[in-house]
Amino acid sequence: MRDAVIVEAVRTPIGKGKPGGALHEDHPVDLLARTLKALVERTGIDPSAVDDVIGGVVTQAGEQALNLTRNAVLAAGFPESVPATTVDRQCGSSQQALHFAAQGVIAGAYDVVIACGVESMSRVPMGSAVLPGSDPFGPMLNERYPEGLVGQGISAELIAARWKLSRAELDGFATDSHRRAAQAWEKHEFDRELAWPGRDESVRPTTTPEILAGLKPAYYYEEAARRFPEIGWDITAGNASPINDGAAAVLVMSREAAERLGLRPRARFHTFAVAGDDPLLMLTAIIPATAKALTRSGLAVEDIDLFEVNEAFSPVVLAWLRETGADPAKTNVRGGAIALGHPLGASGARIMTTLLHTLEDTGGRYGLQTMCEAGGLANATIIERL
Repeated sequence: MRDAVIVEAVRTPIGKGKPGGALHEDHPVDLLARTLKALVERTGIDPSAVDDVIGGVVTQAGEQALNLTRNAVLAAGFPESVPATTVDRQCGSSQQALHFAAQGVIAGAYDVVIACGVESMSRVPMGSAVLPGSDPFGPMLNERYPEGLVGQGISAELIAARWKLSRAELDGFATDSHRRAAQAWEKHEFDRELAWPGRDESVRPTTTPEILAGLKPAYYYEEAARRFPEIGWDITAGNASPINDGAAAVLVMSREAAERLGLRPRARFHTFAVAGDDPLLMLTAIIPATAKALTRSGLAVEDIDLFEVNEAFSPVVLAWLRETGADPAKTNVRGGAIALGHPLGASGARIMTTLLHTLEDTGGRYGLQTMCEAGGLANATIIERL
């Protein structure tokens, strides 16, 4: 069986997802196009050698509609012969793009492929793909869940309640994310992975638990309070990921192609897993996805040197830590989405970019990445540094 290897990975600095954010003026097609150009320029690869480009985008509407990835490939100046497609597995879209890319290489369908993702949440607001008055679920799904599914904020509240996570724990975790991210920036640990100079705008080095404790609940409404009396209303803007703009891209190929092109394989894809879980809790599938990936890999949680778990909300990662027994000191060591930001379609590739560079900088061998996704879904990926 062929190996799928990573030879390069880049990401943009992550901008605040609002007018005035560093990337707001960039059309999302151009934002991804610039990232793709940076990827090929770093490797010197001829873009005509790319068999396919697979991109993740969550809100495929407005400026992010009509197969954005193909538009970005053309905007980047790639030959018209290079195909591209856009996928949606919600927050895990570009991690799923990585799975498709690597699995295509392993199967022999690709020799060279780019997995990438982008989201301009300042220009294409989250949820804007749902037309006013429309029902994206349909009568059969509504019949299965007659009381109705809920938004992610309520799901995060339910997780905090089920795992008995206190407000102090949630805010402490968020504070630590900002501390780790700020320290990584101070040490220039993100410099190598950036497609161009800049900073992640959402990092708040001066955040403290006391400051976060003063924030009001972000998702309270009376109907939910009546339906879920167990909720403590502890999810705030401070212990949830912010709204962001950004893009990331990863160059994947077979070992043979890397040798032929004179490029160094930096890591290989070791194991893939996807999982589903309760769509009401929505964000807990990272727990079975991680278990599935470890079982398939033959590795134990203790064998993994670094974990990257997307910080959609503090309770998501805290519940995962309790259930998996993973070491918090090995998890999101340079901060996570609460601090760095979460540009939805880009986050899977962004996290992989950070995981690769951190493994190299620390000398680790195995890294595991997992992301919760709307609908009760998750991806998990294990890579091995070479």
